[in-house]
Amino acid sequence: QVQLAESGGGLVQHGGSLRLSCQDSGRTLSTYTMGWFRQALGKEREYVASISWSGDYRHYADSLKGRFTISRANAKNTVYLQMNSLQPEDTARYYCAVLVGGNRVERASYDYWGQGTQVTVSS
Repeated sequence: QVQLAESGGGLVQHGGSLRLSCQDSGRTLSTYTMGWFRQALGKEREYVASISWSGDYRHYADSLKGRFTISRANAKNTVYLQMNSLQPEDTARYYCAVLVGGNRVERASYDYWGQGTQVTVSS
């Protein structure tokens, strides 16, 4: 049973960095492609990045390439999202989830969502 919990969010200044973590207490994460999404207040949840079970393939939303890096440590049942050069428009709640089928950039392709972690970037 997949049980995801995100952590690492917080308040950061414009240009700063944060590393988010997504841990699976069910210890099954290593077999899944995982994704990160984010949802700003009043907006739709949007795709951020995804990573294959082995970590060999990583995919990013075009607008975030170069600033965000997704990685994983299967031995720790954890997926990470390193976020650099943060901008106020990156303010959102960040979620991880398991890709269960379909297009990796679509929310409907994912299941077993965590509760999210809030990231707030001050200007």
